[in-house]
Amino acid sequence: MKYFSAVISIFLLLAFSPVTATATDDYPTLSIGALAPDFKLAGTDGKTYTLASFSKAKLLVIVFTCNHCPTAQAYEDRIIKLKADYSSKGVSVVAIMPNDPDAVRLDELGYSDMGDTFEEMKLRAKQKKFNFPYLFAGKSQSVSKAYGPTATPHIFIFNRERKLCYQGRIDDVENPLKTPNNFDAINVLEALLGNKEVAVKTTKVFGCSVKWASKENTVKEYEEMWAKEPVDVTLIDETGVRDLLKNNSDKIRLINIWATWCGPCGAEFADFVNMNRMFRARDFEFISISADDPIKKDKVLKFLKGKQASNKNFLFSTDDKYKLIEAVDPKWQGALPYTILVEPGGKIVYAKQGQINVAEMKKNIVENKMIGRYY
Repeated sequence: MKYFSAVISIFLLLAFSPVTATATDDYPTLSIGALAPDFKLAGTDGKTYTLASFSKAKLLVIVFTCNHCPTAQAYEDRIIKLKADYSSKGVSVVAIMPNDPDAVRLDELGYSDMGDTFEEMKLRAKQKKFNFPYLFAGKSQSVSKAYGPTATPHIFIFNRERKLCYQGRIDDVENPLKTPNNFDAINVLEALLGNKEVAVKTTKVFGCSVKWASKENTVKEYEEMWAKEPVDVTLIDETGVRDLLKNNSDKIRLINIWATWCGPCGAEFADFVNMNRMFRARDFEFISISADDPIKKDKVLKFLKGKQASNKNFLFSTDDKYKLIEAVDPKWQGALPYTILVEPGGKIVYAKQGQINVAEMKKNIVENKMIGRYY
């Protein structure tokens, strides 16, 4: 078991490892001086965009970015500011999401509440109030292959003739709370607007690798690996439940109380399993507590195995449900399912009787001070 856990830990660590890259073997990055490849892509605003959509701009900035990558999220506000600062100077900014959303594993979503589907892109654009077009290039990836971004974010800056003048990073500091040493993209824009030569035309790019369609096989491999993880359930008494709520760990703890006979419980349980796979490599853990009678342990275990719930699972050790209610949360009226999010030290920061809003829960987790969207 220790060996298996160690292997899983290594897999999860690798999942969050960013890349520093200049080109991909399969899809080389567009060369300096090359003309911008044309495209026809749907935007989150309901419009369709081509290269001609930006024909009036003196300069065109294309940023390949995405929803799920922590580095990409760290640069969102800077892209917004770039657009705000330079639009009046004749600079157009457009973002393109290059990833195949089906090639992104759940464990690669540990820094986000959203994946890279077009629908989730719409939500992210609305959530962040993007002031630039956000375009989906994810399924055919023909545009992504033509430009050859290697990581998210990867910025390309074109002159009036739409010849590439710069490709690489936006600046050299990922943390949005720190000041960069080199404002690469801004330096390029200032040089071009001033009819000056661009001093640095290419830099390396730090961020998450582009999720090409070929990585869909890796998604399947991980799903098969997760399906093989052991699933168990342990009896727990009132004292044990209270200890769980005290949360003397260093992790934020998501606890779901459920039962096999509860329809809404079964309907949402798979979402908890997915969240566990998303965030368990962070300072996070998911724990389930079954309110079934202890004599139903085999039935409970069968349910959990069917859901591939390899997280910590408990079954309340007596059939007195009122003791469970008081041990969990005196404010709880007793209806199932019941879900709480507990910070270390026992502070309950979320409590919900009934089915949760999955999108809201993931946002609560990733934006909690224990987790966060950035490295």
